[in-house]
Amino acid sequence: MAATASPKSAEVRRRRLVAAAFLLPALVLLGALVVQPIGYSVYRSLFDRSGGTFVGADNYLEILRDDSIRTALRNTALWVVLAPTTATALGLIFAVLTERVRWGTAFKLLVFMPMAISMLAAGIIFRLVYDHDPHRGVANAVWVGVHDTFAESSAFPKARPGRDSPLVPADGGAFVTRDPVRAGVPVLLPLVGVAAEALPEGTRPAKAAGAEPGRVTGTAWQDFTRGGGGRTNTVDPAESAYAGMRIEAIKDGRVVDAATARADGTFTLSAKADGALLRLPASNFREAYSGVEWLGPALVTPAIIGAYVWMWAGFAMVLIGAGLAAVPRELLEAARVDGASEWQVFRRITVPLLAPVLAVVLVTLVINVMKIFDLVFVIAPGAVQDDANVLAFQLYRTSFGTNADPGLGSAIAVLLLALVAPVMFYNIRRMRREARR
Repeated sequence: MAATASPKSAEVRRRRLVAAAFLLPALVLLGALVVQPIGYSVYRSLFDRSGGTFVGADNYLEILRDDSIRTALRNTALWVVLAPTTATALGLIFAVLTERVRWGTAFKLLVFMPMAISMLAAGIIFRLVYDHDPHRGVANAVWVGVHDTFAESSAFPKARPGRDSPLVPADGGAFVTRDPVRAGVPVLLPLVGVAAEALPEGTRPAKAAGAEPGRVTGTAWQDFTRGGGGRTNTVDPAESAYAGMRIEAIKDGRVVDAATARADGTFTLSAKADGALLRLPASNFREAYSGVEWLGPALVTPAIIGAYVWMWAGFAMVLIGAGLAAVPRELLEAARVDGASEWQVFRRITVPLLAPVLAVVLVTLVINVMKIFDLVFVIAPGAVQDDANVLAFQLYRTSFGTNADPGLGSAIAVLLLALVAPVMFYNIRRMRREARR
């Protein structure tokens, strides 16, 4: 028996040695690139900034005390909740809807294309997209366009009465004449403060209004001559008209008549305006709407999450689309034959059958967003980086630079590993269960 067992034992040992020889390079790399850095990070997190004094758990306690790190933890939690779920939901919707259209493949290609762009390039793109200037930022250009469709802003937001003007400020940003106006006597409404290049395109020279019996006439214009010259409170030939300016006649606090300045700045009011004060309402001077401050303290994190979803929705769509292709079509058709609506088929059959794929996508994206750094670093302006802070970015800021603290940075790295590890273990267990099936 011993003689027969010996060759078998030798064969087993030989196979184990061969397996160990093949595994050794991978194990060496794993130890050098993963195990050793993790071990050193844990060790370094127990020492102070210089590395010469043992501080125990002080660095971990500092994580709880530091406002920037607490903000990073809150933002990371927001990322984990919003980004993976939004990207997965969009991927599911795109995968299901593109199954039914002829151009579905082209659409999938367009949605997946951002995955070919690096995080750095995507950050630069969205830094421009979110620019506050509507002439540069696409997001604000669209937002301002929609806003101005329903609430157009004034062309004269900086206009104001000049020196010795017959106009004086009134409540709410309006201007009124000092004295009541009379029919048959032309009224002058001079304003200054609008840059020549800011005047509406097609602005014409102003014209002095003529007198009309029984009517109140006048001119609203820019009382300023480029290059100098001209007389104050006098309509000079080189001065520009305020076309479209609204003028109201006020008696006893009520508007009795109103008019809009013509292209040459002149206007005409009926006899009702005789003895009234003329008012230029505040709507004439409403500041131009400049859009939303996407990269301000309140919206910077959702804005960056939007950029991430733009990149990763295509990844989710492709994986879910592959799972959808494996769903038995006879089950879907049987449900439709039984009278189920498309929403019921989607909710009660398609989604449950896709649950394993959805879990893969969701877990993968959760792990990915916990380590997000590039987009935050590139998109968030310096003034709001504290508001957009996440753990990976805080790790970089703490560990490098003139005020670097390697001990605290190592503690943040260990914390990040501790947060990612349970999700990774869950993913490994789920993959093993799937393999056993």
